[in-house]
Amino acid sequence: MNPMKHTRTLALAVLCLFAGTAAAHTGEHGGSGFGGGLAHPFMGLDHLLAMLAIGVWAAQQGGRALWAVPAAFVGAMLLGGAVGLGGWMLPQVETAIALSVLVLGLLISYRRQWSLAAGMAIAAVFAVFHGYAHAVEMPVAATPLLYAAGFALATALLHGAGMVGGHLGGRWMRLAGVAIAASGLALVVGV
Repeated sequence: MNPMKHTRTLALAVLCLFAGTAAAHTGEHGGSGFGGGLAHPFMGLDHLLAMLAIGVWAAQQGGRALWAVPAAFVGAMLLGGAVGLGGWMLPQVETAIALSVLVLGLLISYRRQWSLAAGMAIAAVFAVFHGYAHAVEMPVAATPLLYAAGFALATALLHGAGMVGGHLGGRWMRLAGVAIAASGLALVVGV
């Protein structure tokens, strides 16, 4: 085995050890209203990585996907939030969120080009679960529209940060994809 493969294997193992479990859904809230919604995506590794990964992946896809994939995510996330606020139940929310991190990491690492419709659909399916989780974790005292505006803005900012990273390209993005996928695998195992 060449030295580069050993380095990658070691890096992957270390990342898996530090990935932890999904932490955004602990039932503890730091705030309500706009500020609480704005903070929520930053409070858990699962949301943070998935939202950054959407931006990276959109940048890799290029063209109209650069904006359409993140827009599909934000729109579907708000729809998922409405589902949660409406009292409907979604099955396996934590598993779907963990899988989103794993799958998005793999998509980044393999750099396969997808059609615009497929990219938007992948983003939207995962986003419904993220939005649902945001809504059901909303503090009781929060105003739903302000909270949703906060988590939508935070999501868009994370997508933007991911887009910037995605334009760096090269091996670093492939390694970032592997690291995100490894974290996703640890999250899936921890669910």
